[in-house]
Amino acid sequence: MKAWLTRYTQSFSFIGLIVAALFFSASVTPSLLPRHYVTQGVLSAFALAIGYSIGIASVWFWQFLGLSQPSDSLNRWSQRVTVVFTAMVFIVFLRQSTLWQNSIRELMEMPPVESAYPLRFFLIAVGLAAGIVAFTRVMILAGSKLADKLDRFLPPRISRAVSTAVIGVLLIFVANGVLARGLLNAADSFFSKADELIDEGIEQPTRTIACGSSDSLVLWESIGRRGKDFIAAAPTQEAIAKQTGADAMAPIRVYVGMRTEQTMEARAALALAELKRVGGFDRSVLIVATPTGTGWLDPGAVDTLEYLHHGDTAMVTTQYSYLPSWITILVDPSRAKRSAKALFDCIYDHWKTLPKDNRPRLYLHGLSLGCFGGETAADVLTIFEDPGQGCVWSGPPFPSAQWAALVQSRNPDSPQWLPTFRDQAIIRFTAQKNALDNGKRWSSIRNVYIQHASDPMVWFSPDLAWHRPDWLNNPRGPDVSPELRWYPIVTFLQIAFDLPMATTVPIGYGHNYSSSSYIDAWIAVTEPNGWDKPESIQQLKAHFADRE
Repeated sequence: MKAWLTRYTQSFSFIGLIVAALFFSASVTPSLLPRHYVTQGVLSAFALAIGYSIGIASVWFWQFLGLSQPSDSLNRWSQRVTVVFTAMVFIVFLRQSTLWQNSIRELMEMPPVESAYPLRFFLIAVGLAAGIVAFTRVMILAGSKLADKLDRFLPPRISRAVSTAVIGVLLIFVANGVLARGLLNAADSFFSKADELIDEGIEQPTRTIACGSSDSLVLWESIGRRGKDFIAAAPTQEAIAKQTGADAMAPIRVYVGMRTEQTMEARAALALAELKRVGGFDRSVLIVATPTGTGWLDPGAVDTLEYLHHGDTAMVTTQYSYLPSWITILVDPSRAKRSAKALFDCIYDHWKTLPKDNRPRLYLHGLSLGCFGGETAADVLTIFEDPGQGCVWSGPPFPSAQWAALVQSRNPDSPQWLPTFRDQAIIRFTAQKNALDNGKRWSSIRNVYIQHASDPMVWFSPDLAWHRPDWLNNPRGPDVSPELRWYPIVTFLQIAFDLPMATTVPIGYGHNYSSSSYIDAWIAVTEPNGWDKPESIQQLKAHFADRE
């Protein structure tokens, strides 16, 4: 056993271990969100494994080029210096890990942690990384054995290439065709079942004009959990009037779930029919909303609009997925676009037939994947022919092409996390602090993007692996740690691991958008009557802050 252990430890590449240690050290530095030690351990394991692979690949490439090897004395001296330097970096970074985590928590108004548990995440990382390396070695050994068999029939180099290709294809098939599909099916089944779970406190609405009532075209049983929450949580006429001190109406909400109809087009057509039935086109404001991947619409966005307009609103949406946005965006992001397009086309085609002086103002809204799908629902020809009045988008995810083009074309004196676009007449961006009321002239079409500098759904990108992002330039966002540094590959891993945790931080940070930001955005875009006094707006913000 001792002899085997000695051979095993000696089988590791010195350069590979050094690079792995440096990658591990970089992985414990802060990213956009605080991390639990288990998450940190898994993240650091991948950093270790990738760092080790890069190290041994560098050695192989050096030898492949036939470059001279250092003398034995120089090699021993350089190894000692390298070990000392790497050990110092390793120890210092581990000791700093708690301070780095608390640097993020302080910005997000979270209580500090006494420890980031460096020993725990170190052991998790080493154990998992060892497993990854062992699996890789088994695959290499299998490829070598296959190549030896092929040497009987093929030249050595060709047999090596063929064996590598066979093992690679086999791994891709297993990973993508078996593991990934199995995990996706399991997730889809889990979240589909979760969508069927109903809070016992939610009862079928009794008002005739309520979606899901006994008079509704939409069966209450088919709507799903998120849809029922959305419909049942609508504020009453009395609640709005009490808060605003003015006459109010009961807002209209229409929601068609995935189980209600089989196709996106059928769901959109039913949503239009229901919207007509309940008088949605008789309201002053009509919102075509695209929900998140789970079918959720943020109450902070929906309720605030209804209070600002004293209930004289209608909002319509259709569900297209059960999965969380970060999963949907990786496996089938086109769902959101196709669903948003089908719904908008249906609603818009009817809306444009109405007299211009006797129809509601038309707006679009979406959070997260809802923004990704909704921002391209109206094409350029639609905008020119008979445009709606604007949009409010929040948390635009990184694949959002229209958002990315706007940010890329921002005015050069504006930061990436809070850009300004041309003269700001049509499009404006804002974050926690209201940046919309800047004295600039608005056009008749108004579009607002709400985005946090700490939102990984917004700032993740594959090119983080090799390119330092502009959002790390000064001035940084107020919720981004000054200790965050860019490291090739490692920063990509860090932000990728932030994605599933994007909503685990307090409201107003990460992927959690506050009602205060929505109030500012809706006021800027929809210009509601009766909100000229700042104290009235502050009272409304305080009312919703108490609910968050």
